[in-house]
Amino acid sequence: MSEKVLIVDDEEDFLEIMAERIRTQGMDVWTTTSAEEALKMVEKESYDAVIMDFMMPAIDGFKALKLLKEKKPGVQFILLTGNVPEHKRIEAKKLGALDVIEKPADLKVLIKKIKNAKTRRAVRRKKSPRKK
Repeated sequence: MSEKVLIVDDEEDFLEIMAERIRTQGMDVWTTTSAEEALKMVEKESYDAVIMDFMMPAIDGFKALKLLKEKKPGVQFILLTGNVPEHKRIEAKKLGALDVIEKPADLKVLIKKIKNAKTRRAVRRKKSPRKK
């Protein structure tokens, strides 16, 4: 089964290019330009990885990460950013981000992170008690 990825970025051109590049790797990709919409999408659907731009209007990547982890602790979250100080990288990882990747993202690195996210998610599901 292919990886399911949600990409969130307010720059539509970047979003379309990144989605197409990831699709060429055989992955299923959903997109949105809104962090608010991404939160709704994650409530309804399960993704192997959520990739979000750090600088978003209204809800930035950190706030979205916190909100997503509260609602869905198992979500695998990758932040994309043009430039982020080291202390913010550390903070993002403490909040539960799988990684922080600088734009422009190296496709090979990003694909590797997405595959890692899917593996981590599968391991988490096996470890968590099942609801009856």
